[in-house]
This record gives sequence, C-alpha cells and structure tokens, in this order.
Amino acid sequence: MDIEALVKKITEEVVRKLSEESGSSSVPVLKTIDHTLLKPDATTEQIKKVCDEAKQYGFASVCVNPSNIAYVAQQLQGSRVSPCCVVGFPLGATMPEVKAFETKRCIAVGATEIDMVINVGAAKSGNWSLVQKDIEEVVLAAKGKALVKVIIETCLLTDDEKVKACQAAKTAGADFVKTSTGFSTGGATLSDVRLMRQTVGPVMGVKASGGVRDYASAMEMLNAGATRLGTSNGVSIAKAMAGEATEKSACIGCGKCTGQCPTSTVSIVKGY
Repeated sequence: MDIEALVKKITEEVVRKLSEESGSSSVPVLKTIDHTLLKPDATTEQIKKVCDEAKQYGFASVCVNPSNIAYVAQQLQGSRVSPCCVVGFPLGATMPEVKAFETKRCIAVGATEIDMVINVGAAKSGNWSLVQKDIEEVVLAAKGKALVKVIIETCLLTDDEKVKACQAAKTAGADFVKTSTGFSTGGATLSDVRLMRQTVGPVMGVKASGGVRDYASAMEMLNAGATRLGTSNGVSIAKAMAGEATEKSACIGCGKCTGQCPTSTVSIVKGY
C-alpha cells in the first residue's frame, strides 16, 4: 500500500470512529480541534470565553500557557473538553528536568494533555540522544496522567530532521507529534503532515498546528493524515460547517506577511 492510500485509510478510520461516538457527521471535525489561546497578553475574560466556546462546540481541548491551566481545568470541569497546556514553550530550549517539573506541576493543577516543544537546537546539531531524553523526561512525568504531544517545529527542520524528530518522539513513548508552536517562521503544511504520518505510522497521533484558518484547510490537514488540529479559528470553522456567516477578518498590521498570514488572521491574496 502506498503512502497516499495509507493516509486515506487512516483518516477514514478516525472519522468513522468519531462518527460512531458522536452520531453526527459534522461533529468529528470539531472533536479534533484544540481550541488555542497562547498569546502572552491573554486575559482571564478571554480565556473564559475560549473555554465556553470549546464546551459549546465540543472541541477536543482548550490549549493555554501553564499559568492559566488551573483556571481552564476549573472552567472545563464536568465537560468532555480536555485542559491542555504547553511545556517548554515556545523555544524548547529549557533543560529536560525543567520540562519534566513543568509537566508535573501542570498535571497537578488539572492538565490532562501536554504539548511540549523539543530542543530544536539539539535537533539541528544532530544531538538526537538529547532530543529523545528531553521527550522521555516529559513522557515519564506524564505517564498515566496526561497525553503528550511533541512539537517538532517543522518550519525550522529539514525533512530528514523531521523524520528523526518523529522517530525520537515515537521511541520515547509520546502520544502525538505536532507540527508547530505558531510562534516561529511558519505553521503546518500538508507535505509535513503527510511526512509525519508516514514516519509514525497509523496508530500515533499527528497534530497540525498553525495555518488551520477555515473548514477547507482543516479538512485538507485531516485528509493528509492529521488527527488533531491546533487553531484559534475553531469557532469560525464550526460556524462555517453549520452554514452560519462569520465576521470578516481584518489585518492586525503585524508587518510579518509572507506566503500566509503568520497570525492566521486573514488570507493573503497576491496582487493586493
């Protein structure tokens, strides 16, 4: 079986299982969304809004910074939405022991999912033993208590490095590999998602994060082999699926435009 056929088979199986659980053909997409708010200036009011939206639409999780995870866990109590937080974020440059401690503290106050960033510098240096130890420390700290998603920051790696990073995450016992932090030079691409799925096989999770702006891009990532989507546009996706009109996005003037909006706020049209 070639890789395209394998990815298609995996995607169909994931959608089938989620459909059986939910009894709805539209819900599976929403159940893959990690509703995300990682801005450093996020207020309590904004975080509560994200939690309320996640419960309303049945998203998979709410993903926030560690200082906000206790509040998120409290807000999501009694719902099926998981409290998720990032570790070693966004650079991944802290020591393995520090990431492990951060993981334990986040779990202690309610996190059931951990999105950790690998030591990207170690990966670029070819120090794969450190990369794997880094992941293993977090997996050990979370074992039996929380899922671990490993952010490999694909925009900074070569294809060979992406493969090795995914292999390290799989060997270390992580539950997911994830494309991006959303705070570097780029987000998820279809080719990266396909490569990651090919590398980790049919069982391990693959999370596409960064650049999932609308229903069309969400479906493209899922069809490429993703089983989770990290996005701050979950509500827009849900409304689009329901046929509701959404507010027109506006440029925030960050001045960092390249091939796509780095903040996923607007679509960039050439010639404008």
